[in-house]
Amino acid sequence: MAQRPYIVGNWKMHGTRAMLSEARAIDRAAERLLKAEVALAPPFTLIHATRHEAGLIGVGAQDCHIAEGGAHTGDISAAMIKDAGGSFVIVGHSERRADHGESDAVVKAKADAALAVGLAVIVCVGETEAQRDAGTHEAVVAAQIEGSLPLGDAVVDKVTVAYEPVWAIGTGRTPTVDDVAAMHRSIRAKLVEIYGPAGGQVRILYGGSVNAGNAAELLAADEVGGALVGGASLTAEKFLGIIAAAADVAKG
Repeated sequence: MAQRPYIVGNWKMHGTRAMLSEARAIDRAAERLLKAEVALAPPFTLIHATRHEAGLIGVGAQDCHIAEGGAHTGDISAAMIKDAGGSFVIVGHSERRADHGESDAVVKAKADAALAVGLAVIVCVGETEAQRDAGTHEAVVAAQIEGSLPLGDAVVDKVTVAYEPVWAIGTGRTPTVDDVAAMHRSIRAKLVEIYGPAGGQVRILYGGSVNAGNAAELLAADEVGGALVGGASLTAEKFLGIIAAAADVAKG
């Protein structure tokens, strides 16, 4: 792919100010590994501080609310994320879909809200183990993409898709490289169906137990444009192994 590999760390519900030292170390290393584009999505409480401490990498949020503001106790709007220094937001992560009952329509509305204030979006899709075993995984993911992605020619350069098989997130299990490549090709075909030729330029990230040991093989797979990394992004030592692997793949 023409673009640099995009490596995004999702800190989930981890992180206090003590972890800013990890963000600084990742930022310093990113300066040396220019073949990869790097970003972090810390918890809301650390977005502003991470942006202040890490000036080279992207900083974003793990979710946003549909509304611009109002009586939504405990929620954060896309405008608030931008004001805190964020440049993107992750929407539709399987943990949000499962734990909070978010439908494709809700995910799309969140993506639209983020785009409306100038944020980029990473839209997550992925099948359960039962769906894969039933052989419906490609159809399930295609339906999620169709229902979750924002529409229009103007949004394409602000959209990234992250494929995360639900059964591989945080489990230590990963699909085979061939399985990852097959799903990413299926996603690519759907993106071209939705966006036309411009859909060929939308980056598709792989997520699900990515680590320094398997990153190079996964990132070299067909149509894989980067990685959405969970637990292995919490320390610079682990995350930098993945970033270095991405930089090596880009050189090759």
